[in-house]
Amino acid sequence: MKCVIIDDEPLAVDLIKEFVSKVESLELINTFNNAIDAIAVINNSNVDLIFLDIEMPHFSGIDFLNAIDKKPLIIFTTAYSDYAVEGFNLGAVDYLVKPIPFHRFLKSVMRAQQLFQSQNTISPVSPKIVAPEMEPDFMFVRSEYENVKINFSDILFIEGLKDYVKIYTSDNKFTLTLISLIKLENTLSSKGFSRIHRSYIINIKYVKSIQKNKVLISDKRIPISESYKNAFFERINL
Repeated sequence: MKCVIIDDEPLAVDLIKEFVSKVESLELINTFNNAIDAIAVINNSNVDLIFLDIEMPHFSGIDFLNAIDKKPLIIFTTAYSDYAVEGFNLGAVDYLVKPIPFHRFLKSVMRAQQLFQSQNTISPVSPKIVAPEMEPDFMFVRSEYENVKINFSDILFIEGLKDYVKIYTSDNKFTLTLISLIKLENTLSSKGFSRIHRSYIINIKYVKSIQKNKVLISDKRIPISESYKNAFFERINL
């Protein structure tokens, strides 16, 4: 894979260059100490992978992603963990927090290599085109004496309360229903939700920040338990 490094810290660039040199599947074609200079090169070259810093003066890594026409695979490299969720939402392959250990770098590259190969694999037989079956983007739950329709995209988080759950939505309301948290987890895990505690399922897109062992959604700080922490951090590439 042809790759470039964009980072305003010379030491960080040198370290990533050293790591790249140890991986046969990577070919470093350029480095940049600011994102603006890299735009034209990325738009006019066949770059497969970018190691991209987020916090750079005047023009951030996020600004850079919004400015380029071509979208190569992205591995974020940053000293700040606050952008992990945003990196996840932007479709980054991975999110590496400095100082970056080599084993963690290699894991990211292997993940990028798998994506690259899957994107560039051409099937020898033309597949039969079948219209995909549309999955519902909502569910009905029983609350008191009615069945309430709840759109998945409106759910902020879900709190388990023994036999009941509270489903909190973006209209600052909640729906109380008799259903198991495990059943909801099975329904929602493929739709951008994650179980972070025995009592909580969250909608990842509404996470504002991660503060130690808590996530902030709206004005609610929700705990992350040790038993779910690794799976959740892996899910958001942190």
